[in-house]
Amino acid sequence: MMRFKSKRFCRSISKLGNIGNKVIAPSPIENKKEYSEIKWELRPGGMLVQNRESNKSNEEIITIRVSTMSKWHDISIEATSTFGDLKMTLSLVTSLEPKEQRLIYKGKERDDNEFLHMIGVRNKDKVLLLEDPAIKEMKLFGLTRGDSINKPCCTISV
Repeated sequence: MMRFKSKRFCRSISKLGNIGNKVIAPSPIENKKEYSEIKWELRPGGMLVQNRESNKSNEEIITIRVSTMSKWHDISIEATSTFGDLKMTLSLVTSLEPKEQRLIYKGKERDDNEFLHMIGVRNKDKVLLLEDPAIKEMKLFGLTRGDSINKPCCTISV
């Protein structure tokens, strides 16, 4: 009967050193035997994950092409912004207030509190900007200035 040596598919715990909330693991290059320090963070849900190294100054800026019916605008914004932030930026470019705007991405209207990167908006993606039809209709009737519907537009004197 022949015996074969078993191959290990994972590292043994003896190769890792545990120091408090930090784990020292060997580097990918086994020949140099350098050890790197892994830092952990506790997320609000209670999940323990490896700490991300992100700098506020190094946040990703993406360019979004916002299309209206007749024009399009290229807007540069941080990837971690919300659709509400995008509406505020668009209000500077267009004459529409943020409450008058409806942003549609991938066939769905997006809320102001949804984050761009969580929805999947990437660099050079297209977003459709529409004017809210209710507000558009109110503008046509002049109701935004506080005019009443029952007020007659002219009086006839006999």
